[in-house]
Amino acid sequence: QVQLVESGGGLVQTGDSLRLSCTASGLPSRSNAMGWFRQAPGKEREFVATITWSGDSTFYAGSVKGRFTISRDNAKNILYLQMNRLKPEDTAVYYCAAGVYSVVPTSYNYWGQGTQVTVSS
Repeated sequence: QVQLVESGGGLVQTGDSLRLSCTASGLPSRSNAMGWFRQAPGKEREFVATITWSGDSTFYAGSVKGRFTISRDNAKNILYLQMNRLKPEDTAVYYCAAGVYSVVPTSYNYWGQGTQVTVSS
């Protein structure tokens, strides 16, 4: 019943921008927060950004702070991640998630299947 579907990934060059979207459906009310995580080949899943249900609080990983912006449109059930000034080290599969406002993956109950972001040099 719960579905999170990411879109907007692609192949870009260093310094370019991308906006990822995550459309959500069937989420229970207890899933108050949403977040973005990423995972590169051979590495653990890494926190990127999180946002409360109202959007009044956000938190970012130090590696993306100042470059990425997380936002949500609850009326449309869409989560966004605006990514600017992309770097090769941003290359990863990006996942959206719903659950508890947190920086750890285990705090999130529901996950999308991911969208690939590749930043070439």
